[in-house]
Amino acid sequence: MQTEHLKISGMTCAGCISKVKTALEAVAGVSEVSVSLPNHAATVSYDEMKTAPDKLAAAVVAAGYGVGSTQHPQSQPTKRGCC
Repeated sequence: MQTEHLKISGMTCAGCISKVKTALEAVAGVSEVSVSLPNHAATVSYDEMKTAPDKLAAAVVAAGYGVGSTQHPQSQPTKRGCC
């Protein structure tokens, strides 16, 4: 198991947290997701044989948020969260 820490931009409310968490949990191989609105971050535990950090980031971007990590440059959200 690996753990990835993602910085998430564009989250403004509990609905945003839910959307990000749901998007990450839908990625094959993800076993645990924790999302923090105050920290604008997500921590994801995943099976590195089934997925990779770029797939996690793609899921967040597809949900409409920006994402960055120690391994990925910051990308801009495609919209301003869910609100």
